[in-house]
Amino acid sequence: MSDQTLTLLSPAKLNLFLHILGRRDDGYHELQSLFQLLDYGDVLEINPEDSELLSLHITAESPIKSISMDDNLILKAAQLLRKASGKPNLGASISITKRIPIGAGLGGGSSNAAITLRGLNQVWQCGLSDIELAKLGLQLGADVPVFIQGKSAWAEGVGERLVPIEIEPYWYLVITPDCPVSTARIFSQENLTRNSPAIKMADFLAGRARNDCEKVTRNLYPEVDQVLNWLSQFGEARMTGTGSAVFAKYESEAPAREVFANCPSGLKGFIAKGINSH
Repeated sequence: MSDQTLTLLSPAKLNLFLHILGRRDDGYHELQSLFQLLDYGDVLEINPEDSELLSLHITAESPIKSISMDDNLILKAAQLLRKASGKPNLGASISITKRIPIGAGLGGGSSNAAITLRGLNQVWQCGLSDIELAKLGLQLGADVPVFIQGKSAWAEGVGERLVPIEIEPYWYLVITPDCPVSTARIFSQENLTRNSPAIKMADFLAGRARNDCEKVTRNLYPEVDQVLNWLSQFGEARMTGTGSAVFAKYESEAPAREVFANCPSGLKGFIAKGINSH
């Protein structure tokens, strides 16, 4: 590790609720959600290079079934920033330790892209503002801007219209069944709810919120259904995003650890605290 190495947490997120208000003419969906950032995630190490080479090294705490370098959002983010900055000769070596499962609805890929943009903007001295970085990030995914902003937020539009919000710092037990969920598959289902009414924060606090994707995901992915049924014995269990991760919140760390200790054999997960800013 050189003196220039920038080490950054790439945090996971939870959707505390997810309402689908309608389908737009461009094929995207109008959403409402509440993004809760967590103090848990992947770890990125970024080193600027004198050459224009961009390299990526991936390690993982658990086996990764497949990662296509051509589609990797970290490299796409680096290339996008290099083009936007007008400095095509900039290079970097990037290492990532993956802790966030792929296809879990925890925002791993989007978080990686956002933190790459922020980190390279710093080490390459591009001078782009957070607003400019968020616009770039939106080209990579609807969830990228919330990680650029680095704050838990109320989200609307396709997830890019963000209002930072202070959320009570609960602890979360997150269970991650080994069944990556395809977001495209969920949103292509004709029986997906697409007409939820818009709500206010007061509605969420009063319990008048849900995840519109949950019913469809449970039908298509029995593993998610099983985890929701199990975790519901120990509190209100919800799915984040389109799944597959399922979570329950607790007032403190101890009860979350007690439930986790009784987790059925073969299930993986983690305990994390909600954070309002990263």
